[in-house]
Amino acid sequence: MAGRERLLVIGGDAAGMSAASQARRRRGPGELDVTVVERGHFASYSACGIPYYVGGVVDDADALIARTPAEFRDRGIDLRLCTEATEIDLERGRVRVRDADGGGETWEPYDQLMIATGAVPTRPKLPGADAEGVHGVQVLDDGIAIRRVLEREKPRRAVVVGGGYIGLEMAEAMVMRGLDVAIVDGAEQPMSTLDPDMGALVADAIRGIGVDLHLGDPVEGFDTGPDGRVAAVRAGGRTLPADLVILGLGVRPGSDLARAAGIETGPTGGIVTDRRMRTRTERVWAAGDCVETRHLVSGLPVAIALGTHANKQGRVAGVNLGGGYATFPGVAGTAVSKICHVEVARTGLNEREAAAAGFDALSVVVESTTRAGYHPGATAMKTKLVAERRSGRLLGGQIVGEANAAKRIDGLAIALWNRMTVEEMTGLDLGYAPPFSPVWDPVLIAARKAAERVEEDMRRSP
Repeated sequence: MAGRERLLVIGGDAAGMSAASQARRRRGPGELDVTVVERGHFASYSACGIPYYVGGVVDDADALIARTPAEFRDRGIDLRLCTEATEIDLERGRVRVRDADGGGETWEPYDQLMIATGAVPTRPKLPGADAEGVHGVQVLDDGIAIRRVLEREKPRRAVVVGGGYIGLEMAEAMVMRGLDVAIVDGAEQPMSTLDPDMGALVADAIRGIGVDLHLGDPVEGFDTGPDGRVAAVRAGGRTLPADLVILGLGVRPGSDLARAAGIETGPTGGIVTDRRMRTRTERVWAAGDCVETRHLVSGLPVAIALGTHANKQGRVAGVNLGGGYATFPGVAGTAVSKICHVEVARTGLNEREAAAAGFDALSVVVESTTRAGYHPGATAMKTKLVAERRSGRLLGGQIVGEANAAKRIDGLAIALWNRMTVEEMTGLDLGYAPPFSPVWDPVLIAARKAAERVEEDMRRSP
């Protein structure tokens, strides 16, 4: 067995298990030992599916699990659940791990180390934030705990703190469960990755389904009852009664373990890697929500926590660890979400981000329908494009609408990826039939309007 290399992976979800699986696929057990330590009770599951499990769309938590520990072990991957990495010793090539079930601490040696420690949810340091009934949403255990509360304790009022993707999706879950729901956000609009005009459409839609929306009201604290459970949320001088509180305040890269070991992190707080997912420390790799990456439009470092990025980065790292060659080029920040009947999508840069990145940008907003207007089921949608003023290069796009609106963002993401101009986009050969689209797809209408704006601007400029 001499010469067999040891790969140790910290983190057993999207990035970690993708890396472990790819490395194992390329190098057999006689050539590579693969060990994964995961502090939670589950590995390789869809964290993005948690709101839909909580809301009852998905009946069984097991449906969110892509592969079981037994399946990984059958492939020659030593997956250890409830095992937390607490220290990295770079000099000796080892990691201290702790058995969460009371089995004590040990040192695990490595020849190659893969860090996939994910993201850490933001939890406010406010009175009552740790009270019973205040729940974060990060791992599958959190979703199971919230659903247990909903089914056993039958709460009537929920307050969601935060109006981003997770906050809106958890608010939808509470609405589907029949609760009275309020959303509190310190920002002036929900979905702060959208421009204010598009965020206002989301706010109107949220209020339209009966959710009490409080914007520009930072949370001041959480009141508890005599039993120590949360009873209300204080925000903006108001007191909002609550039987259940969901924290959806976003996340930051979970890079503390790496940073403590001396592994370089960047301005976003994420671990710095090259395109092959190698850190600047020899024999150490990283991928997923704990790393920062390059934004393909702005060229700036960003940390965007999405399972799509984590899976791709993990695959790239695993291919390279397995002796192949792969690179991760960066991200465009493409994301979609929904709250009840309202779909929301964005990619690239919004107007504020474009200005911050040094672009002289213009924008257009067009209203169209998801299908031919005469076809049953056609609904209104708005598409916004941001383009560079003189070149007409597409910089970003946003969509707010109803059924079948949001996934049109993929066409915009592809155009961004290929650095297309809005004029070039007007000739895209997109599919058409009345059940799917008007003869002029909303993406094409928006591109045409943006191209006209660019041309007008050029004529007016000296």
